[in-house]
Amino acid sequence: MHDLTGFQRDLLYVIAGADRPSGQTVKDEVEKYYSSEINHGRLYPNLDTLVNKELVEKGQLDRRTNYYAITDAGREQIEARREWEEQYVDF
Repeated sequence: MHDLTGFQRDLLYVIAGADRPSGQTVKDEVEKYYSSEINHGRLYPNLDTLVNKELVEKGQLDRRTNYYAITDAGREQIEARREWEEQYVDF
């Protein structure tokens, strides 16, 4: 996960917390957190990076809509990140 941008990590967390969200659903959730619009030119290349790194799988809901799902590798990366964070932050 150390080689992901913060934006890519945020996308990964959103996907992990949803049940096969569409790209639009991911976009909507990230926009809420960022309080600003995320354009498609930023969103989809970063989703593709997560797919290429095999942290997320991409499938087709219909002819126009793709879904994204966390992979086991993606889940493991999140768990490793959380363990690392807990070394430094304990609330």
